Amino acid sequence: MRANISSSLINRVRDKVFDYIHDNNLIYNTSWEDPRIDRELLQLNDESRIVMITSAGCNVLDYLLDNPGSIDTVDINNRQNALLELKKAAISTLDHDDFFSLFGNGRHQHIREVYFDILRRHLPNYAQQFWDDKYYYFLPNTENRSFYFRGTSGNLAWLAHKYMKKNKKLWKNIQLLLQASSLDKQREIFDRIEPDLWNAFSRYIVKRSFTMTLLGVPRPQINLIEHEYTDGLYGYIRENLRKVFTEIPIQDNYFWRVYLTGAYTPKCCPEYLKPTNYESLKGCIHRISIHNLTINDFLKRNPDIYTHYILLDHQDWLAWNDPRALSNEWDLILRNSKTGSRILMRSAGNKIDYLQKDIFKNLRFYPELTNSLHKKDRVGTYKSLHFAEVIR
Repeated sequence: MRANISSSLINRVRDKVFDYIHDNNLIYNTSWEDPRIDRELLQLNDESRIVMITSAGCNVLDYLLDNPGSIDTVDINNRQNALLELKKAAISTLDHDDFFSLFGNGRHQHIREVYFDILRRHLPNYAQQFWDDKYYYFLPNTENRSFYFRGTSGNLAWLAHKYMKKNKKLWKNIQLLLQASSLDKQREIFDRIEPDLWNAFSRYIVKRSFTMTLLGVPRPQINLIEHEYTDGLYGYIRENLRKVFTEIPIQDNYFWRVYLTGAYTPKCCPEYLKPTNYESLKGCIHRISIHNLTINDFLKRNPDIYTHYILLDHQDWLAWNDPRALSNEWDLILRNSKTGSRILMRSAGNKIDYLQKDIFKNLRFYPELTNSLHKKDRVGTYKSLHFAEVIR
């Protein structure tokens, strides 16, 4: 009994720490889902009306390149929305060189002038309040600490970056890995990297729940991972890293490049950062509407028929922490959908069997398609991908 009480107390403390960090910080400075896979599933067009979670806003802008009619992004962390607001303002007012300096290089030589003289006036009040204090995230400095080494996930990437650079052999091999021109070469280099990467210290760090909190991973997802892996978080991360770096070409894997180096390159970056797509973004940036709400609250306040829902992995958390909100969310999604509306979500587990059975009656899933595409995922942090169409 005493052990159960102690375990329950520890879990409550962990949840409080997670809530505090998420309520008071920018967590994601880049989106950690592969839009190349998503866009293949979503099949967006000018009649598409999307509801999605904001995250870092990267994929919102990537989807915009497919010319949807509208995108409503929601996030209960208004700092994530403030980041997308800054990207919107930059696209609306800056040329591509300045835009890429900010969100490609993660720094700008004249960020104070660019922010206060140009961008700030195009931001809503809550975003102004955030960036007035945090514009320094984009300052150039001798420590090479770019915007992508800021925020909680960025801070962790920065520490990992410094740790790897101290080991000259490891850092040299990582640079060679990023330049590899074939999977055979990647495998050869990663085999040299792996022993240096996983020592006692790094294994200790990845097993800490606080580390996962900084990465935005809530306790329910940690429980899912530890339930399915005998080595827990360490086994999960090690397996996924090996898959990403030995089975998927590295040349355009901008997700891992930015967290290893702190910047994208012109050839290895999200589609929204490429100069050939910039004018298209400028022409339709007004189609994005940003809401500091939950999906439930958004659908209650904005009832309508939407064609696409992009839910990321937040239902893992809802299933554990608020099953009633999960049920209400699905009721609202189905009420605000039509036959053929598409729903995309991810999970830290193999299955999403936490959904109520009556929900599945209204959905047609395509596991063969998602399983095939999931193998091409350049990120590799989710265990499963799920795509469904509404049926009546």
